[in-house]
Amino acid sequence: MSYLSGAGVKADPVVALTWGVLVISIAVVIIVSILLLAGIQRGRSRVAAVDIELQQVERRGNALALVYWGTAISTVVLFGALVWTVAVLAAINAPHAKPMLTIEVTGLQWWWKVRYLSDDPSRTITTANEIHIPTGQPVRVRLIGADVIHSFWIPALTGKTDTIPGQTNVTWLEAQRPGVYRGQCTEYCGEQHAHMAAFVVADTPDVFQTWWNDQLRPAAQPTTAQEVQGQVEVQFRCGACHMVRGTDAGGSVAPDLTHLMSRKTIAAGTLDNTIANLAGWIANPQAIKPGTRMPVLNLSGQEVSDITTYLQLLK
Repeated sequence: MSYLSGAGVKADPVVALTWGVLVISIAVVIIVSILLLAGIQRGRSRVAAVDIELQQVERRGNALALVYWGTAISTVVLFGALVWTVAVLAAINAPHAKPMLTIEVTGLQWWWKVRYLSDDPSRTITTANEIHIPTGQPVRVRLIGADVIHSFWIPALTGKTDTIPGQTNVTWLEAQRPGVYRGQCTEYCGEQHAHMAAFVVADTPDVFQTWWNDQLRPAAQPTTAQEVQGQVEVQFRCGACHMVRGTDAGGSVAPDLTHLMSRKTIAAGTLDNTIANLAGWIANPQAIKPGTRMPVLNLSGQEVSDITTYLQLLK
């Protein structure tokens, strides 16, 4: 989450500006501190051994000239910082090339719904919390607020943009090299605001296309008796909120589970996506993420085992 280094053409100018303003600020603090200490020391050396109330206030030397010089230098530095800031804002306002990919990101309490848009409706996919993009290409991101105001921020790739109910905001990002870049909601949005992470996974274009094609596939079909029972439980217990394409689970108010196991985390970055964590999340999500919209279903140990076994197929 460091914003002092960038990995994209949109972030790099902002990082340079951040370092520049940081250096200027540190220099100002040092100069002011030196002058303050020098003034205190000089004032002490001039105090006579008499009652201070009897000292006459007078102007000595070229103190006023120092004020003029200090004001002039500060004005030049601040104006330079202003010009630099405006230049950076202009540079990152729009991508250098037309984006070939548009992603729709919806902020909800407390996760991110991600839709990959395509002119071919059959290639539109929905996932959650992990945003895959190709490297070396600008990507348009449409931001929507579904409930309250959230703020989308991937510091290594792009700045903050709010998701506001009833309004669609547009930003863009581009990654120069493959990697996983963490993001976060930065607008307080309720009890689990701190547990609302997002991840941008940047891959080479060919790897990205392979991922997208894999995501288009329907869910894997169960083969063992326990997997079949797990699918039945998911459809009956989870299907009102979650979708698993190719089954009767058709909910849309919670993350799509069709390829759940291809994600590195669950619960919007709260837990690593392991069998143990998945079972604990299914059994009692409120103990892990209090206030989350996922209810406690009071499942038996066998039901949790069946559901977890089936979900392992969804890669």
